[in-house]
Amino acid sequence: MNRLSRWYVNFQRPYRRTPRGIDTFDLLLDLVVTPDLSSYTWKDEDEYLHGRRLGVVTDAEHRRVQQARDEALAMVEERRGPFAAPWPDWRTDPSWPAPVLPDDALAAWPM
Repeated sequence: MNRLSRWYVNFQRPYRRTPRGIDTFDLLLDLVVTPDLSSYTWKDEDEYLHGRRLGVVTDAEHRRVQQARDEALAMVEERRGPFAAPWPDWRTDPSWPAPVLPDDALAAWPM
């Protein structure tokens, strides 16, 4: 049986639907939390700061990231949201079929 090895919080811009699919944009910062929620580390803070220096992460986005960081830590400390029971023990139903991609899923998009 698989066990939870860590919680991983990715900071990114909201998903955006486009004619070709869904665009995402990673904001270069991640929160890694131990399975028992007893400790956490920030991952890639140096990359995030470099992105700030380059203007990839705007001042407005930075303020939203700071707020999201505070909210994520509060959820960990208060064991709410995704960190609340029953999520740590949740497993997929073994009777669920594996997802199947459509035949043309790997076809190149016309440019």
